[in-house]
Amino acid sequence: MDPGILKEAAAVIRSGGLVAFPTETVYGLGADATNPEAAAKIYAAKGRPSDNPLIAHIGAYEEFSRVAAEIPEKARTLADAFWPGPLTLIVKKHGSVPYETTGGLDTVAVRMPAHPAALALIRASGCPIAAPSANTSGRPSPTLAAHVAEDLGGKIPLILDGGEVGIGIESTILDLTGTIPTILRPGFVTKEMLQETIGPVRIDPGILREDSDIRPKAPGMKYRHYAPNAELVIVDGEASAVIQKINTLAEQLTAQGKRVGVLGTDETSGAYRGTVFRSIGPRRDEEAIARHLYRVLREFDEDRVDIIYSESFFAPGIGQAVKNRLLKAAAHRILRV
Repeated sequence: MDPGILKEAAAVIRSGGLVAFPTETVYGLGADATNPEAAAKIYAAKGRPSDNPLIAHIGAYEEFSRVAAEIPEKARTLADAFWPGPLTLIVKKHGSVPYETTGGLDTVAVRMPAHPAALALIRASGCPIAAPSANTSGRPSPTLAAHVAEDLGGKIPLILDGGEVGIGIESTILDLTGTIPTILRPGFVTKEMLQETIGPVRIDPGILREDSDIRPKAPGMKYRHYAPNAELVIVDGEASAVIQKINTLAEQLTAQGKRVGVLGTDETSGAYRGTVFRSIGPRRDEEAIARHLYRVLREFDEDRVDIIYSESFFAPGIGQAVKNRLLKAAAHRILRV
């Protein structure tokens, strides 16, 4: 990254301003995590509910103690195994972290991103950087700088362009404040990977429930997220039945003058009639599906469709993270066939 641009971005952060920057997961909207006024600017720019916690990003393990009141042994073990990387740990917050950053909670979410531009910005700024995804609250998260500009252009002074991100969905969030470590948001680091490192881990039952309505202990738990402008409906069932049902619905809606989008895979390309079809990638490639999800949802906005029918992608592993994001984007609307 150009040293002059990095210096300018760090100065903006230190002065209490906002900078959008790339991480390996999605683009983040950053501000000084220890500055309550700066954190408040994040909520205002995104239109984000103030009880939705922010993640504090650090640039080195030594900075963990700046934001955490105590570092449990399991947190140290996990940091050694997965940082820098797409794992966020929830621990008790340090007094230097204001409630504006934590959504009013006595805990703080912390991670060290695995992207050279993100690490360079944090280190140059000299402070932990609070950063949710750099999009209007509720919209699909940005995986390109152009997505950030689309949502926040004119609202923030600087966007660092690092090209397309590598993972495409937000980090796994693991709560370490209870008796058993609990996943509050699934991501690239799976339950199985965590259990191999620290032993028993559970998944909060609320995050994959189809009727989820819970108090947000972590980013993304309560509110509608990741959603395109059009209504999104997940159609779940055996592949041929899903295709038949979507084609029937699409024919009916098209006759009413509606524009119908279909979110499918490479394997079902050509199976749908009279629709705007977009593939999320090969069904067997979970990482590709995760990486392409938000970009494809945004492309449907450009297509100006009225409704989107999505095949289900409820595979194990990172597929749980895709399920979680799709459920949020669809506001838990599932049609079973």
